[in-house]
Amino acid sequence: MKGSSLFRCAARGSLRGSERGSGTILALALGMVVTALVVGLLLLAQAGVMASRAASAADLAALAAADAARGLSSGEPCAVAAAVAGRSKATLVSCTVEHGQVVEVVTELSQQFQWGVATGHARAGPPP
Repeated sequence: MKGSSLFRCAARGSLRGSERGSGTILALALGMVVTALVVGLLLLAQAGVMASRAASAADLAALAAADAARGLSSGEPCAVAAAVAGRSKATLVSCTVEHGQVVEVVTELSQQFQWGVATGHARAGPPP
């Protein structure tokens, strides 16, 4: 009887030895998964900020170009839109003046890490 209990203790001890360090590996794997999720969320947030900045640049450029098209400010509408977009560190992709006073503008804003461009689209003109 004593011999069989000694055998059980020895068997349990060898099982415990084979699991030694598995908690560390599990914690490291969990830490890596959490880090990857945080990095993904930060990249998604950066994309959202860049899209918002591109849209704001397009809005400002379209408003300034519409003012120039209506004669409220000096300059050619698309040149004014390009200058305003440039102040926002955006590039004017297209500028269209419709019906003499309505201006449609598309801007691009390159990201710092070269993962693509954010685009903004706006249309401005006189009130209806």
